[in-house]
Parts: sequence; C-alpha cells; structure tokens
Amino acid sequence: MPAGTGGSENYTVGQVRELKRRGLPAQIVTIGLGTDDGRDEFLDIPFLSLPALADVGELDGTVVFVNEPHIVATRRPAFLILHNPPPIREWEKEFAVEGTRDRALIVTSQYAATLWSRYLDVDVLTINVVYPFAEPCFAAQSRPDNDTGTTRVLFAGRLSPEKGVYTLLETLHIDIVEKDADLTFTATTAGADKPQGKIIERLLSGHPGISVVASCKTPATMAALMADHDIVVMPSNSQYWHETFGIVSIEAQHSGCRVIASDDGGLPETDCGGVALITPDNAEALAWGIRAAVDSGPLSPTARKQAGTRFTVEQSVDRLLEVFAQPMSIPPATIVAELEELILAPSAVVQPVPRPTGLRTGPSL
Repeated sequence: MPAGTGGSENYTVGQVRELKRRGLPAQIVTIGLGTDDGRDEFLDIPFLSLPALADVGELDGTVVFVNEPHIVATRRPAFLILHNPPPIREWEKEFAVEGTRDRALIVTSQYAATLWSRYLDVDVLTINVVYPFAEPCFAAQSRPDNDTGTTRVLFAGRLSPEKGVYTLLETLHIDIVEKDADLTFTATTAGADKPQGKIIERLLSGHPGISVVASCKTPATMAALMADHDIVVMPSNSQYWHETFGIVSIEAQHSGCRVIASDDGGLPETDCGGVALITPDNAEALAWGIRAAVDSGPLSPTARKQAGTRFTVEQSVDRLLEVFAQPMSIPPATIVAELEELILAPSAVVQPVPRPTGLRTGPSL
C-alpha cells in the first residue's frame, strides 16, 4: 500500500487517522506482505499484517474490505467499500458478484451506487454512499503569488490510460494550446511503479511540452504542489472506465485551483464551485476547457474558502459511522436463498369446507 499511488489509499488512511483522532480503535490490515506493506510511509497509522486471507476471519472487530470482494467468513457482518467501477470483462464478473453477495456495500458517489446496483441487480437503496474527502491541509495550504506570468496546469492523476493521460498528450499538440507560451504543464510520477505507468512516464519525460516531477507521498506535499498551480486537469477516460468520484478534484479546489474534468461518472459530484466539465475523450474539448479556465482567472479566495467546507474528512467519517450504526440491509444472497426456499416449499393443501347439514337447498325466496 505505497503512499501516493491512488485515491483508495488516501481515503482508507485518512479515515483510519480520523477514527483514531476521535478515540475509536481502527487499523489497516494487509495480507501476506509482512512489515513491507507500506507502513513506513504512514507512521501515525497502526498496521496489522496477516499471513493469509483466511486469518481475517479471526479478527474481533468490524471488518471493512477495500475494493477486493474476497469471500471470507468473518465474526461480524462485514462491509465492502468499492472505489472502482464494476469490471468490464465477463470472466471477472463472477468474482465481483459472489464477493458482494453477503457484504454491506459502500460506494463513493451516487453515480457509483447506481452503477453497482445495476451490475449486481440489487436495489440502489441497499448501497450506502460515503463520500471521500480532502485532508485539512489542502484548504489550509497557502498559495504563493504567481509572478511567472504563466498559467500553470497540473495533471495529478496516476499515469494510467483510464485517467486520460493520452487525451492530455493529444491536447498538447492542439494549436490553441501548443502555440501559447504562457501555458506550462506538469505531471507527477504517481503510478509509475506499475508497468503501464513506466511506459507513460517515459513518454511524458520525452515530451518538450510537459515537465514531470516526483509523485507526492503525503497529503501535505500534494497540497503544496497544487498550490503552485492554477488549473488541475482530470480528462478521465469514459470508453471503458468511469471515474466513480475523483478525490484529486476536491483536493485541487480546496487548494484554490480550477478543475477541468470529464463530464462522466462521479466527477460532476465533486464540484465545490471550481469545476468545469468537458466532453470526455476529446482533446479539443480539453484544450478549450483550459482556455476558458485561463480567461476566468484564478479561483477567488471566497470561492476557495467555500470549497473547503465541502467533502471534509469529518463529514466523511460521520457518514461512515452512521452506516456502521444503522440496521444492515438484507444481503442479496440471503434474499435469493429465501426465495429459492420458498419456491421449493410444497404447495399448501387447501382442505374443503364441509357443507352444514339440515339446510335446504334451492332458490332463495
């Protein structure tokens, strides 16, 4: 669970940190990694490494699985937080369906709730929404004066195709962007630890129109990087991937940046007042979105302050605790089992009602 690799990690660590701040016991459990599980990058977070997945069943507390719907019997009813959209490959569907049958489901947006309810064929009201958050340091980070005379654009997503990095590369060659010397572009190496990310990092490093900086390992360093930029772009892919939320968007707005994001998935739900939505998978639309953001100027201090009141860690954990406390919805597996039992039950035998004796029959007068 290396730091700075994605929203799921930030979300999970941040919620554990907030639970601990409130005096509630919480820890991160990793499987089969020993102490080489990323804990060195989160010294304020308790970690527990278990040798095997089955060992999760011996834990006494409430178990919350993150993303992977592994089938493990737990002592108490378990929860599953789904940060990702459903898999698109048919051979992955069985694992997703089976692993969610007896879990209380949590997703990160209303869009994701609808998406998963259709995929699993369950009532959308049985899926809980707990929104992600931006750590407090993003709203608190001071913004240095921009005396460069340029508009600074940042791509802060992982270096993976679904995040729209190839759309960004196309945009760099569109005339209204390429010919503007007052635009600068930066990307981080987040995700470069993966095979796809390594290839994309080499592509970006070889492009004269974009600078590549080291990925940020902490919320504070990411907040500082965002505060040194004016626009954050999130041109997420919509062909085979739908962003279920977009933590980078709210972090950027809390930091005082304008955000240009694909009008797809859960990204519209991240608007804190500084989001402009564009047609996804469209380099021309991204280029004009950048131009519009330049013309709009910096996000005002008032708008930034207002943005910082939305999607806070306190709001997120309040909602999470509500989900833990409420009566758990009947899992789909239980409903199916009860329906199958009802279908297989023998039909009721209707006994004939005996006719009273001594009564005349015939027409009534």
